Amino acid sequence: MKLQCPMPELDFDIITLGHGSGGLLTNKLLDSGVFHLFDNEHLRQRHDGAVLQLKGKTAFTTDSFVISPIFFPDSNIGELAVNGTVNDLAMCGAIPKYLSLSFILEEGLKMTEFWDILVAIKSAAEQAGVQIVTGDTKVVEKGKGDKIFINTSGVGQIHARAQISTQNVKPGDKIIVSDSIATHGVAIMSVREGLEFETAVKSDTRGLNYIVAELLDEFGEDIHLLKDPTRGGVATVLNEIARDRNLGVEILQKKLPLQNEVSALCEILGLDPLYVANEGIFIAVVTDKISEEVVKKLQSMEFGKHAAIIGEVTETHPKQVVLTSSIGGKRIVNMLVGEQLPRIC
Repeated sequence: MKLQCPMPELDFDIITLGHGSGGLLTNKLLDSGVFHLFDNEHLRQRHDGAVLQLKGKTAFTTDSFVISPIFFPDSNIGELAVNGTVNDLAMCGAIPKYLSLSFILEEGLKMTEFWDILVAIKSAAEQAGVQIVTGDTKVVEKGKGDKIFINTSGVGQIHARAQISTQNVKPGDKIIVSDSIATHGVAIMSVREGLEFETAVKSDTRGLNYIVAELLDEFGEDIHLLKDPTRGGVATVLNEIARDRNLGVEILQKKLPLQNEVSALCEILGLDPLYVANEGIFIAVVTDKISEEVVKKLQSMEFGKHAAIIGEVTETHPKQVVLTSSIGGKRIVNMLVGEQLPRIC
């Protein structure tokens, strides 16, 4: 559910260079926005960093978000930034705990837009159960940025049963995709200039940490690898697995979960959905013995209804991904070359 937080009355309508000065305007901006919305014991210290208490193995990740446009169907860059970082931690088998949040704002950004992004960040963080504990804000001259860029870092504690590593992948392992593919990339295309369609496709951006935690609780070490197929899509992730393990990957086209609207738009645009970016699904490589149970578990969840086993790891054709088409033909699925859709996240 999206949060509804009324914007406070401010003395300014747009971001100015003064908001990056570190002085009065910077403090007004942070007090009325960041500190007010994200209030917690760590931020209240207003220090140059956060002092955290962690136990056991810890995962750490960092990411930057430069998506264009910054608002897209049912979401925006703020929600995407939180979910993307949370999901990177979840793919490590970690329970996300803390995030840093840094903004590069362009002079002229409307305060109403910045506020909507802040509210989306707060909502996504609360849903993921993470705290924003430190950050930074800079402002660049108009024309030197693109409204807003966001950098995040995340820290999480490794789940007690997680043994996630590419080195654990073995021949005979099954490859599972957690839900429908390619929806995020198509949603972004639908609002870009010259690529607007009458479509109900929305970005799939969401936090995956609770889903992953439930799977690890039940299946533990039988989950060998988790990956989120963002830039480069499913095809790139599968190629990375094949390359890094010197093994082959075989997938079935008829098993790929794909919304009809997404499939139609990909066909119109001449895109292969295997290469289109995703922001709310993951690929799991698991032992054969638990694969059906994992799919059933995912299908019982809100964001896993279309989960499917799409293929398996094999000793044949090492370092290659081979797709069997719906009519029985075979083709090699190579890693994405070049940029299919820039500024996707």
